[in-house]
Amino acid sequence: MSDSTRREPKLIVDGLENLPAAPSGPDEAPEIDAEEAAPPASTPRIRAGGGLTGLFWAALAGLVSMALGLWAFEVVEALILRNVWLGRIALALALLSAAALILIALREIAGLARLHRIDGLRAAAIRARATRERAAASKIVDALDALYRGRSELTAAHAELTEKRGDVMDGDALLDLAERTLMTPLDREAEAAVRRGARDVAAATAIIPLPALDVLAALAVNLRMIRAIAAVYGGRAGWLGSWRLLRAVAAHLITAGAIAVGEDMIGPAFGGGALAKLSRRFGEGVANGALTARVGVAAIDVCRPLPHHVRARPGVSTLLGGALKGLWPSK
Repeated sequence: MSDSTRREPKLIVDGLENLPAAPSGPDEAPEIDAEEAAPPASTPRIRAGGGLTGLFWAALAGLVSMALGLWAFEVVEALILRNVWLGRIALALALLSAAALILIALREIAGLARLHRIDGLRAAAIRARATRERAAASKIVDALDALYRGRSELTAAHAELTEKRGDVMDGDALLDLAERTLMTPLDREAEAAVRRGARDVAAATAIIPLPALDVLAALAVNLRMIRAIAAVYGGRAGWLGSWRLLRAVAAHLITAGAIAVGEDMIGPAFGGGALAKLSRRFGEGVANGALTARVGVAAIDVCRPLPHHVRARPGVSTLLGGALKGLWPSK
């Protein structure tokens, strides 16, 4: 294209004369509608797998609930037609069952919320220790104080924490003080629960002759131990909470690579070659007790609101040695 045919830029002024004059200051600026100024809402992302699975279970639960409700209604109606008083009694039992079910659901929801609260405290404690901010650490200590308020075994710990926290300037030092005062008595209770669980599993394995029964007994003892550890640290787990804890403990064990249990782990507690001197069933009981102790240590890691920093993480051999006192022959 030649220079002679090139067009010069032009300013289009059509309609510009109707524009309002620019404000001379901030006081003359026009008001902005909040709805128009708000950014457009982002489209929620739906996970293909999890969303469909959750939709399936929700729909199935709704269908089962409707079926049970229809069945109960038909039973009450049939009893009313047959005998008025029988129908009234059936209606009262149905209402009582519905009320109990609602209370159970509320308890499960409260237990899950409490476990979620402890998980949030642990994550916040990790972040606060990394940043060493005292304000964040102080909020965590306040939350711990509210969580454990009213526990008689922590009265002295609360008094010591209240007395000394004002003298601590750093965030990580404040978390260390909270762990040293509040977590020490709770750790002792949790470790005692682990020792009881390991002892019960070892005794059940050695006594029960049928392998299937001792496996069921070990599972029941491990579940009871995990729930006891959660209760020690402030988590009241129902059935759904127990299932959530089992998943978390299993994931922790798999992540830590701590599933395999053998004589190399049990040996330091009792001496090399000691397992070979025992009967086969008692040796299996010791191995199962060691696995239970390791599950208990993982449960402590999952349920503890503050990660181990000042206090050392409990050792499996130490816990197992304390658990099998009295069961272990002296000679």
